[in-house]
Amino acid sequence: MAQPKDQSRRKRSPTATGPARRKSCFFCKEKVEEVDYKNYNQLRRYISEKGKIRSRRITGACRRHQRQVAVAVKRAREMALLPYVSDSR
Repeated sequence: MAQPKDQSRRKRSPTATGPARRKSCFFCKEKVEEVDYKNYNQLRRYISEKGKIRSRRITGACRRHQRQVAVAVKRAREMALLPYVSDSR
């Protein structure tokens, strides 16, 4: 028997007191036009421990800058500035 839609949805924790705040885009705040692949220290924030590019939902970047981050990470990997995968297993 199927559950009603109300029960199948995930409930918010009791400590949350309102709508969750959206993360604002770091690049928009700093008025960055283009994300530079050579600035690999900044790009490390957008890569997980396993080496995957983090999603917009997690990073808080806007759509435009998230695309630029993805391209910059791929270019930095190609130039051996960033690893494709993590070293630890």
